[in-house]
Amino acid sequence: MKLPPVILVTGTDTGVGKTITSAAIAAALHARGRTVAVYKPCQSGNALGDSDCAEIARLADPVTSEAGVVLEEPMAPVPAAALDEVTLPSLAVHANRIRELTARHDHVLVEGAGGLLVELDHDGGTLADLGTHLGGMAGFAVVARPALGTLNHTALTLEALDSRTLPVVGVVLGSWPARPGAVELSNRATLRSWPVPFLGAVPDGASGLDPTDFRSHAGEWLEGLPV
Repeated sequence: MKLPPVILVTGTDTGVGKTITSAAIAAALHARGRTVAVYKPCQSGNALGDSDCAEIARLADPVTSEAGVVLEEPMAPVPAAALDEVTLPSLAVHANRIRELTARHDHVLVEGAGGLLVELDHDGGTLADLGTHLGGMAGFAVVARPALGTLNHTALTLEALDSRTLPVVGVVLGSWPARPGAVELSNRATLRSWPVPFLGAVPDGASGLDPTDFRSHAGEWLEGLPV
């Protein structure tokens, strides 16, 4: 598929590498001469210094990098908001901001919280529902672990997207090991054989690279990223 204006980056679970993959996508697009904005609907973990937007900005230097709401505890948005005693923005608010960003950038990367069906507001709205709000302007990039169990988790995420008729840009393996074993190599080969495009693999430890090196290699890691 042609790369849509909005790319919703989701994961098969938390901690699979969504943030670094988002940075790599942003860097790869920037290398193609595209302007990129990064939007995180709900950023949790501020009390621990977590900021996915700041990390992506450090590595990829997108034009814009912002969060819809910042929450203190490293938890899912709804319970984190309850502890902070704040009201989460609705999906409509997020969708409107994303549309505003598309007017000034070639692409907007939207990083979800945890997996596809984690609730982002008080009405049960998820990243999948946000994709429905955005309609044909958006597609999903699914970030998966390379380790044992990833095929089931990835298939479940893709099935959830397909059941909602939401387009998929492709699958990325996050945290690809420097010395992959038989399991990782088999999983990569299997994902390549699926009908959903395989976009590539981001190396484990990529966030530790100098930002200049990170940006120069991002396009190689994501060799399957469509134009």
